[in-house]
Amino acid sequence: MKKIFRTLATIPILIYQKTLSPDHGIMRVFYPHGACRYYPTCSEYTRQSVLKYGIIKGYYNGLRRILKCNPWSDGGVDRP
Repeated sequence: MKKIFRTLATIPILIYQKTLSPDHGIMRVFYPHGACRYYPTCSEYTRQSVLKYGIIKGYYNGLRRILKCNPWSDGGVDRP
């Protein structure tokens, strides 16, 4: 049952990725080298974190990741 709720909680992320994301969606043509400094991208990190840790902790981890993703960040590989 938890897995179903976690999967449903990732639907808004998937919609964002397919539509507005500069790394995954139709906006990708304007960002051929990607926009996110981290791997995986912030939205993918949040999606993986929700699936791994649950809805509350997953979205919290995603928010922390988005807040540290800025032009002054070195970026790199950061797994949930």
